[in-house]
Formats: sequence, C-alpha cells, structure tokens
Amino acid sequence: MPLHSRILIPNACYHIITRANQRQEIFLHAGDFTKYLTFLHKYKRKFDFLIYGFCLMPNHVHLIGEPREIQNLSKFMQSLSRAYTAYFNGKYNKVGHLWQGRYKSKVIVKDRYLVDCVHYVEFNPVRANLAGAAGEYRWSSHQERITGNSVIKMNLLDQLQL
Repeated sequence: MPLHSRILIPNACYHIITRANQRQEIFLHAGDFTKYLTFLHKYKRKFDFLIYGFCLMPNHVHLIGEPREIQNLSKFMQSLSRAYTAYFNGKYNKVGHLWQGRYKSKVIVKDRYLVDCVHYVEFNPVRANLAGAAGEYRWSSHQERITGNSVIKMNLLDQLQL
C-alpha cells in the first residue's frame, strides 16, 4: 500500500504521535526518558522546531509543535527517531526497527484547540493509570508549562502565541 502524502501547512502546529513497534516499551529506565528529551532538545534547536507540549509514554510519544520551516517537520522527526533508535538498540543490544511505521501528524489550528490538545497530551499518563495527576508524571511538559521547571533543565517548551 503506498504511503499517503502528509498535509503540510506553513505556520501550522502539529500533534505528532510515534508508536513503538509491536507495542513494546521503549523507555525502560529513567535514563531512557532523559536521553530522548536530550535528543528532543538537540533537534528542536537544529531544525528550529517549536515545542508546545509533549508526553513520553512507555510505548509511544506525543509531541505538539510547529516547524518554522515546513520542510523541517520530516527532518526533525527523522533525526529524532533515528538518534533514539541508535541509542536504544545500542544500549539494549537490539537490532532493527524501534518504531511502528511512520509517525502520525495532525494539523492543529492555533486557537483554543491547541491549548486543549496540549492538555489532552499531558493527561495521557492519568488516563493510562501511570499517575494520579498530570503534575505527578515526570515525563511530560506539564511541570515545565505550569512551573517553568524543565525535567532535565533544558527549557524544552516554547511559549504559545495565541
């Protein structure tokens, strides 16, 4: 089955979801989450990609962001996915695919829906019974967005201009 073209709109935000192959866990220790966030920080800067929200779940990742240059969406995700795959496979002596196919991306209008989408993403751990409240889950943007304190002191989030 051929791959469908992505809808790419200049100055748009995207809800990006990438899932682990065969629903496997891709974050086995706290260091794995931290490493992914380190790569996220690196590639957000390299590709001028604004991050408004994120949540790292045990077997998938949600990102809400905006590429300043529309062609950088795929470059950003490709680099981020490849870097974490190389790290994970090297650390755990694995080979092959880590991710289940291409990442999914949905266009988000910069209005109340964007704020609702960030809220939805940050509350994923509560719905999955990984935390009693969004603020208790360490691997989402909730703490940085609410308190200004980043999980690994990188200030991953950019301010929303609504």
